[in-house]
Amino acid sequence: MLTSDTAKFPLARQLRSSEGACLGDVFAFLSSLYFRGKLAYSRRFARVPTGRAGVLVITPGFGLVPEEQRIRVEHMRAFASVDVHHANERYVAPLIRDARTLAAYNGEDTRFVLLGSIASAKYLPALLSELDSRLFFPADFVGRGDMSRGGLLLRCTSEGRELEYVPVAGATLHGKRPPRLARLPRG
Repeated sequence: MLTSDTAKFPLARQLRSSEGACLGDVFAFLSSLYFRGKLAYSRRFARVPTGRAGVLVITPGFGLVPEEQRIRVEHMRAFASVDVHHANERYVAPLIRDARTLAAYNGEDTRFVLLGSIASAKYLPALLSELDSRLFFPADFVGRGDMSRGGLLLRCTSEGRELEYVPVAGATLHGKRPPRLARLPRG
């Protein structure tokens, strides 16, 4: 839908323009609640030195890309050409390269917070291989599915409440499903 030449909505028009569209906005459109939650939360709580990207997105074949990076239709087609699988070098090598760069250019006390699934072999081994004890995740993610994590992140963003982070290395990655989030009032 986004890459169609006939799409008239603003994000599709931006994606087809020479300027492109913001990667974060494109991914939020594609994955709805979950990525919207990750993006809003990370924009709100990322703490990074001036001049550095605080919100990085795992992309197929391009590694870790700043969420504000502008992309065009040809980037979307390039993403689609890469199988997202931990054994695919076209996917994993750029991810490892960028995680290694992050580790090298940040102090030993820097914590990197992963807002993705901590039970996924798609990217977790690659990130852990380079970031090891500096890779953290929200403890409240254990046992939650994508939509529940997205809802939790959006609520925390609107409440101004940052979650507790725990190291990924050695953590319980699978657990009992927590109670459903309470429904928000409509309005």
